[in-house]
Amino acid sequence: MPTKLDMLLQSIDPTRTLDKVAGDVDRAINSFSMRRALISAWDEYVSFFADFYRHIETVVLRVSGGSPNNREFQWGQCIRLLNKAFGPSGYKAAFEMVRTGKEGGLYRVLKTVADLMGEQYAQNEIAARISYYWDGLTLDEKLAASDEYLRKYGHLLPGELVGASAARIRAEFLKVLEEHPKMIQRMRQIGR
Repeated sequence: MPTKLDMLLQSIDPTRTLDKVAGDVDRAINSFSMRRALISAWDEYVSFFADFYRHIETVVLRVSGGSPNNREFQWGQCIRLLNKAFGPSGYKAAFEMVRTGKEGGLYRVLKTVADLMGEQYAQNEIAARISYYWDGLTLDEKLAASDEYLRKYGHLLPGELVGASAARIRAEFLKVLEEHPKMIQRMRQIGR
C-alpha cells in the first residue's frame, strides 16, 4: 500500500508536472500569432511581448478571458524573465536579438520567456502539492517522512548530502521534495 510520501511523489512526478507544463507551453507558443520575424520598433517590442506573456498565461494556466490586460504589468514580468535569461539588461539584449534576427532571433526570445514561465508554473504547482502534503502530517509523520525518503531515494542523492546522518536532507527536506521531480527527470533523460 502506498504511503503518503509515495502518493505525494507520484503527484509531483515530472510527467504530471514538469513535462505536462512544458507541453502546454509548447502548445501556447505554437498558437501565438506572429506577424513577422523581426521587430525593429521598441514600442512594438514591448507591446508584442506583453501580449505574448498574456497569451502564455491564458493558455497554460487556462485563465479565461477575464484576466485583465495590463500590459505594463505583463511587460514588467517579461523584463524580469529576460534579465534572468540574458543577464543584467537582458531585455535590451533580447531586443537586439529580436531586431536583428541574430542568436536565434525572435523565436529564441519567445521560447526563452515561455520556458521560464512554464518552469515557474510547474514549480508553483509542485510547491503547492508539497505544502498540502506537509500540512496534513503530524509531527511524528514529518520526522518519519525524511527517513522514508532517504531509504527509497538516498542512493540517488550526492554523498555529501546523505553523509553525517543526512542532517542536511532532514533540515531542508521540503526543498529536497521540491527538487525531486527535476532529479527524477534528469535520471530518466540519462536512461534515454
